[in-house]
Amino acid sequence: MRRSSRGQVDPFIVMDVMEAARAAEAAGRRIIHMEVGQPSTPAPARARKALAAALERESLGYTVALGLPELRRGIASLYARWYGVDLDPERVVVTPGSSGAFLLAFSALFDAGDRVALGAPGYPSYRQILRAMSVTPVDILTRPENRYQPVPAELPADVQGLIVASPGNPSGTMLGKPELAALMQAASARGLGFVSDEIYHGLHYEARATSALEIGNDAYVINSFSKYFSMTGWRVGWMVVPEDHIRTVERLAQNMFICPPHASQVAALAALEAIDELEANRAVYAQNRTLMLEALPKAGFGKIAPPDGAFYIYADVSDLTQDSRAFCAEILEKAGVAVTPGLDFDPVRGHTTVRFSYARATAELEEGLAALTAFMTTR
Repeated sequence: MRRSSRGQVDPFIVMDVMEAARAAEAAGRRIIHMEVGQPSTPAPARARKALAAALERESLGYTVALGLPELRRGIASLYARWYGVDLDPERVVVTPGSSGAFLLAFSALFDAGDRVALGAPGYPSYRQILRAMSVTPVDILTRPENRYQPVPAELPADVQGLIVASPGNPSGTMLGKPELAALMQAASARGLGFVSDEIYHGLHYEARATSALEIGNDAYVINSFSKYFSMTGWRVGWMVVPEDHIRTVERLAQNMFICPPHASQVAALAALEAIDELEANRAVYAQNRTLMLEALPKAGFGKIAPPDGAFYIYADVSDLTQDSRAFCAEILEKAGVAVTPGLDFDPVRGHTTVRFSYARATAELEEGLAALTAFMTTR
């Protein structure tokens, strides 16, 4: 049977690393996971209890396409709490994870044949989703001196959109308010579609992240319950869209997804109020970040961009290898630690970078760092 050319996207390499780690574990090996950006904590207890109660009293069928009205109001209240932004809940679109939000956003903003700029290193699925929609991703090769974030002067001439992420994946670095405002202004001046990926908001360790909504409304702002709220497998996210885009996105959502998962929405609504538990999780990540920043240079990984948020550290390993994929495979085989090659995030320069995740329990990370240090000592 024939296959479309647009379906021939690159693999998500971290998923391949996860599979190799799973196979090693199935063979009886102890593997420390520093490859995947997934909290080791479960969904908040309040969320789990709310869903259990809902399952006893209702069928949890379809919801309206844009999500439960009470959840949309709850998300709008979160913007008031976190950023002091007065947000109309009608602009909130609940989605099947942030991935569903990207599909909706890219469908609403871009046509086949358009070109969309994005920073490299960056989340690889932006690039592959755009390609699957016959849109061309245009990498901005961001620089360490700019903390792996794009600047307006680097914005390509012939593009119809710009995607930014703060905190970024894989770097964990953030755009300050002036820097984010400058990018939004540059995009607006050229009439570009602007997408702000904010799924790691809440996971900051000094100054908090700035939302694009603090600067203006001419943006699609995407977030998720996966990271700060520890709900990766529940597949529930959201985005905030300009008022005059609501109906367009609603029609797309009706046809693409019908609605987000009802059960996940019930849990997400309760998770918004689980502040103490979520902040305790963030304190663990802060401890893990300190641990990683101290131990990785001692192990031989000294060229890093200190992360402001998320739970990643991106390291330049050009003094150690010119093949990050083979290097990560060697680390997995000899040290029993799963880490992600930079090729996932930067197809041009990623052969000399790796990403470490510190989303796991502190004791597990300590074990993994000891194994990494021993491996590097004997390599």
